[in-house]
Amino acid sequence: MLIKRVRPIFSVFLVIIFAGCSSGISKQSLSKVTYMGSFSELQENPDQSIDEIVLFGGKIIETKVTPTSSELIVLQMPLDKKSRPVNLDQSKGRFLIRSEQFLDPAIYQKGVLLSIVGIVKGSQAQAIGGFNYVYPLLKTIEIKLWPEDVQGSPRFHFGLGVGTSF
Repeated sequence: MLIKRVRPIFSVFLVIIFAGCSSGISKQSLSKVTYMGSFSELQENPDQSIDEIVLFGGKIIETKVTPTSSELIVLQMPLDKKSRPVNLDQSKGRFLIRSEQFLDPAIYQKGVLLSIVGIVKGSQAQAIGGFNYVYPLLKTIEIKLWPEDVQGSPRFHFGLGVGTSF
């Protein structure tokens, strides 16, 4: 009888544990990555890497939506071992993501961290103030948005015992 009550609780516990351990970008998408160079190398000459598949990450600067596509301007940041952007004060530049799907600006909003597996489609020049900036242009394969409050450590805590507060 005790086993019948413990089994569902144990199953829920396992689901929570495995959900907390998920990495973000799927293994299927990660297996498609062909570009092994740095972001700086890609930025110097994006047209040389057309059709390469990359894994990059960063922080959304701007989201633009048209009737046929969505564009994200992203400030590049290095990734940790789970492909999550880290070192918010370090960047090698910006890149542009173009998707044929509608990326809602309320979800893909300024300041949100993301990781992307995408296909290099060349470059696109756009002005930043009075400066002409050349963005590497990526077509989306998979995008992972990261919660703002998670900085690489699990938010799941498990403990036994009695606590008191004064």
